[in-house]
Parts: sequence; structure tokens; C-alpha cells
Amino acid sequence: MPETTQTTPTDPWEYCLYIPNDPRAVTVSRRTLRLILTMHGLIRLVDVAELLATELVSNAVRHTKGPAALRVRWAAGVLRIGAWDADPAPPEPPVPLEQVTDLEEGRGLGLVRACVDLWGWQPLAREGNRGKVVWCELAAA
Repeated sequence: MPETTQTTPTDPWEYCLYIPNDPRAVTVSRRTLRLILTMHGLIRLVDVAELLATELVSNAVRHTKGPAALRVRWAAGVLRIGAWDADPAPPEPPVPLEQVTDLEEGRGLGLVRACVDLWGWQPLAREGNRGKVVWCELAAA
């Protein structure tokens, strides 16, 4: 097996994993994210990042009909995790966690909002891709 050279966490990088609209894609995305962060020496962010990616990707798969993608970017000490889907409609606003403690659904974006430094969404229409990206940022410090 060829040797891999790890970049330092200060070097910027970006990955995009295109996934089908399939609930199993959430697990594939989560495991891929774990591998990416481990290979880049960011193991301390893995648990929270996996939770965030799971919420974003599962929303993209559950609430849309087309393909989706996990987007991961590291720059200037900030990890950005995003989920692209083909539906341009905005996500439902997050409900505060204290209002949904007994519900089995509807906590995803509230959980994301509680765990990150910044989150949002933006419509997309470039490179032939239409839809939106729902993203969040997690600082390493």
C-alpha cells in the first residue's frame, strides 16, 4: 500500500461525496467523514462532526427525492460541513431543543444549531447543480 502524506490541520482542503437518495447513504457519509478527519489529524472533532453530518445528510435524504452530497471543508481552523440536495426550498427553521424533547422527529436542525458556532443555508444554481446547501461551521479551538 502506498504511503500517504498527511497534511497539517493548518493546510486548507475540501471534499465532496455525492450520494444517492438512500437512507444507507447517511452511514456511508458518516464513516467517510470520520476517515477524512482522522487522516487530516482532526480526530478531536470526529464525534461532533459525525453527529452534525448525520443530521444534515439525513435531512437531505429524507426530505428530498433526488441525489445529495456531503461537503466538507477545512480552512483557517474552521471545519465546514454541508449537505447539498436538489430541492431549492429552504429548510424548516430549527425548533429550540427544549420544545421538542419528547418528539422522535424535528430535532435535527435544533441540535445542529446547539452544537455549532455558525450554521445556515444557501440556494445553489451553478455547475449544473440546482438546489441548496445546508451547512454548519465548527471551530477547532
